[in-house]
Amino acid sequence: MLKKEVKAIFEKSRKWGWVLEPDAQKILSLYGFKTPKFGVAATEGEAVAAARKIGYPVVAKIVSPAVVHKSDVKGVVVGIKDDETLVRTLARLSKIDGFAGMLIAEMVKGLELIVGAKNDFQFGPMILLGMGGVGVEIYKDVSLRMAPLKTRDADHMIQELAARKLLTGYRGSEPVNLNALKKTIVAFSHLMMDMRDVVESVDLNPVMCTAKSCIVADARIMLKK
Repeated sequence: MLKKEVKAIFEKSRKWGWVLEPDAQKILSLYGFKTPKFGVAATEGEAVAAARKIGYPVVAKIVSPAVVHKSDVKGVVVGIKDDETLVRTLARLSKIDGFAGMLIAEMVKGLELIVGAKNDFQFGPMILLGMGGVGVEIYKDVSLRMAPLKTRDADHMIQELAARKLLTGYRGSEPVNLNALKKTIVAFSHLMMDMRDVVESVDLNPVMCTAKSCIVADARIMLKK
């Protein structure tokens, strides 16, 4: 069952058909997913205060109901290390159509994965796991399952990835926390079951996985029309 706060977010988001990232991150946090520390600013003072509280370096992202794909408008700036660069970034992003603020988040590192879902009209939520970032479009290295999932399903999805060796420590690299990844996949599948009546698709991309944890660095939730 959806939490009251989540229902309120969906209701206010219907006018543009998708959930703005700050609200998407809030939904995930409410359901126990690990997310980066973040704040939303509309003025220079708010931006600087948020960045200093989080700690440089930070990531800045456009928040606008008119911008679904932030990269299309150069709406994501990573590695901001000081107030001056942050203020300059705010000035540029504030000129983008529909500007509703700038999300400022901590930089998170790790192996980039995508955990996503599409609400199929026949089968219901289909859960996807793959290598994240731009790699998902280039390599198309993904695995699919019908929700809801159990731990063994998540394990099988991981084993089906051609790039699974990257998860277990390829050529001396640090292996990721597979238990954390499986928990993320399974929990996401159950959340999708709860949201299936209102949500068309969800992309958690990237999910940054390390030896310690998996953090959802970016999320896009598209609503049913």
